[in-house]
Amino acid sequence: VQLQASGGGLVQAGGSLRLSCSASGFNFGINSLGWHRQAPGQQRELVGVINSGHTTDYADSVKGRFTISRDNVRRTMYLQMNSLKVEDTGTYYCTTTHRGRNFWGQGTLVTVSS
Repeated sequence: VQLQASGGGLVQAGGSLRLSCSASGFNFGINSLGWHRQAPGQQRELVGVINSGHTTDYADSVKGRFTISRDNVRRTMYLQMNSLKVEDTGTYYCTTTHRGRNFWGQGTLVTVSS
């Protein structure tokens, strides 16, 4: 299983970014996928998830601002982040569970400046 997040960068508060997660090594179309993030000095937290039916769920802190989507043909998951806040700063990881194991990809850093 390989997961690779990309698209991070530096953005001003109120701005937008779109992260991508490319995946391989498992049946992408039937797996639930998630985004987690970790701010400096803090524990990782769940941002949101999307299941095989494209149903999504989000942490309260990002509801209404972030949108997760997936393209099963491209084996890619996306995280559209709007109205970014300084507290959204952190490394973002895409995740999935395969055969009972949790897999985390290499993260991408998002920095939101005030």
